[in-house]
Order: sequence, then structure tokens, then C-alpha cells
Amino acid sequence: MDKQVPNLATAVAEIESGSVVMIGGFGGAGAPIELIHALIDRFHATGAPKDLTVVNNNAGNGHVGLAALIEAGMVAKLICSFPRSADPVVFTTKYLAGEIALELVPQGTLAERIRAGGAGIPAFYTPTSFGTDLAKGKPTAMFDGREYVQERWLKADYALVKAELADPQGNLTYRAAARNFGPVMCMAARVAIVQARQVVPAGTIDPEAVVTPGIFVQRVVEVPHPAQEEDLNRAGAAYPLEA
Repeated sequence: MDKQVPNLATAVAEIESGSVVMIGGFGGAGAPIELIHALIDRFHATGAPKDLTVVNNNAGNGHVGLAALIEAGMVAKLICSFPRSADPVVFTTKYLAGEIALELVPQGTLAERIRAGGAGIPAFYTPTSFGTDLAKGKPTAMFDGREYVQERWLKADYALVKAELADPQGNLTYRAAARNFGPVMCMAARVAIVQARQVVPAGTIDPEAVVTPGIFVQRVVEVPHPAQEEDLNRAGAAYPLEA
């Protein structure tokens, strides 16, 4: 099955208002900037999608990528580990104004909740956050003399992920640390939308090198020269870019 689409607009065209959207990236490493900006373009053109719940490692930096998505008013709730990062001015402003909700999740717990969603495991126990405000209202249990907190899986309607190589069937590789949340997010989402630096013919990628099998990917778009969030922020960029 050929999963490649011709452009970024087509890749994000089906994302509906109210969706849960996982976005890959650890800061700028692996952040699918072009897919995020295509979603913002669609919002400015049509007024949708909005009221999104976004799952990401952090809360965005500067005025590009995830921060630009939040600044556009498209995000109703953010589920993340690091709402305070290098330059989270957009999220901080929105949060203090009561315009966006936050669910704070420890990073290891976030990764495991996403992995559990992809693996079909509805809940698991972890000692992380026991006895803190993050554990309030959650079931607890004792195992081998230690208290644990029950955490629920995280699943998504869509995932936006950045890959290094893809083939038309959706098999993926990643570049170094850009791999981070991408593989588990593809598994946990109903529709995984992937931008790849290069789309190569089927059979080109060594099966032993495939990180995400194509069964977990539904859309692939080639972005030969992807932007890096840190470079954009050092240049003082903001999205949408001014003419």
C-alpha cells in the first residue's frame, strides 16, 4: 500500500477539531516543524482544527512549531513533562490567562503511558509521583513493600512525527536522538502522519534497520530540508512568517 501523499497540506487535511494529537520531539530534536506549520496554515484558511489536546515532551519554544500552534489558539489542553523550557513564553502567557489547560506528567511516565497505549495495556503502576500532587485521585497499591501509583494509557487520534528515511509503505528510520517519542507515538495513534527527509523505494531500507514498521504509519510526506526549531528561534522567526 502506497502511503505517500504529495504535500504537507494533504497530510494534515483530515485532522478534526477536538482531536488528541501527539507530536514527536524532545525540544527541537525530532520536532516535525513542517507538519505543525501546515496544520496552522489550514487553521488560518478554514478555522479548523481547534480545541486540540496535544501530547508532547514540552510546551514549545519561541514562536515556531508547537509554540506557534499554541499561539494560534488551536490548543485547548497540553499534556507534557516540561512546560518550562528554554523560551516557553507563549505557553506561559496562555496558561496564566486561563486559555489553556495543563496535565503535567513525569517524563518516564509519559513515555510509558504512550507505549502502553500502543501496546493495548490500559493501566500500569509506577512509584513515580507517589505522595505528590500529581498522584491525587489516582489508585495506589503496594508491591513488595513499596507504594505505586496507577497510571492510564495514552492514545491519540493523530500523531505528527519526523523521520529520517521512509518508504512508500511507511517503514521508518530516525536520525540519532530525533527518534525519541516517534516510534511509540506512531503505535499509540489511530493515524500516524510522518514527514521524512527522504522517501526511498520499497525494499531500499534494510529490514534490520527499520525502527517503525509501516503497519503503524498511515501517511508519509517527503520534506527534504526540514527546519530545526533551535535555528529558527536563534533567527528570531515566528510563524506564520511575515511577508
